[in-house]
Amino acid sequence: MKNFEEQLRKLVDAALLEDVGDGDHSTLCCIPADAKGKAVLKIKQEGILAGVDVAEKIFRFRTPAVEFIRHKADGEIMEAGETAFEVDAFVHTILQCERLVLNCMQRMSGIATLTREYTDKLKGYKTRLLDTRKTTPNFRLLEKEAVRIGGGVNHRFGLYDMIMLKDNHIDYCGGIEEAINRAHDYVQRYRPDLKIEVETRSLEDVNKVATMARGKVFRIMLDNFTPEQIKETIHIIGEDFETEASGGINLQNIEAYAATGVDYVSVGGLIHQAKSVDLSLKAVVV
Repeated sequence: MKNFEEQLRKLVDAALLEDVGDGDHSTLCCIPADAKGKAVLKIKQEGILAGVDVAEKIFRFRTPAVEFIRHKADGEIMEAGETAFEVDAFVHTILQCERLVLNCMQRMSGIATLTREYTDKLKGYKTRLLDTRKTTPNFRLLEKEAVRIGGGVNHRFGLYDMIMLKDNHIDYCGGIEEAINRAHDYVQRYRPDLKIEVETRSLEDVNKVATMARGKVFRIMLDNFTPEQIKETIHIIGEDFETEASGGINLQNIEAYAATGVDYVSVGGLIHQAKSVDLSLKAVVV
């Protein structure tokens, strides 16, 4: 992943431009520019808290000298009625950042909460939980950070940091062996640091990859395989490749997949099925 803070600043700048535009007229019309104030982040729903670090950065991007006091940390269990943080700053800063902070934290906390439900199911197994690229455009940075906070592992961040040969690549290329060989040649010529993962859709695919791709492919994805089929394929694959189960994995069946001994399970629903949690930022008036 590219530098997190640099990417976050770009996200925040774009979001504030979208929201503030040519001015926060609601604030400009009634609050003096030099007025200072305090606000607290109130938790209204239980779950896993995520986005406190991000909230502080958002405020400091706008006004570096804000006072930010944490009462809870990212990854902690939160209960309704608790306070996550306090912020002392110019009132203009608080009001301009309020909705962006809440949107980020509510979404991130929802993802972290769902991720924790999944990772709790994996306790006692070697299998680890991966996210996917099924993310909201321009918000992937924080959605994947929320997965990490919830206990999951980030898969590739984009098309740029790993080669993933999926079904369409393989079909357009003319077959799984041809796709692997071309990818390996590409890596040797242009980007020796890039790892190659390949999606398999059948036992035949697995046999081909296990036979011809040692030293070329580092991970085999088993797409839409049943737990029983995965047990069979793991004996074929052996220790030469990492293994990843993908497709149709949910809270009800994830333990059955973990029991196969597969290294990773990937779940797109960690992000696109997560529900935002209820938080609010309230002014403290003395």
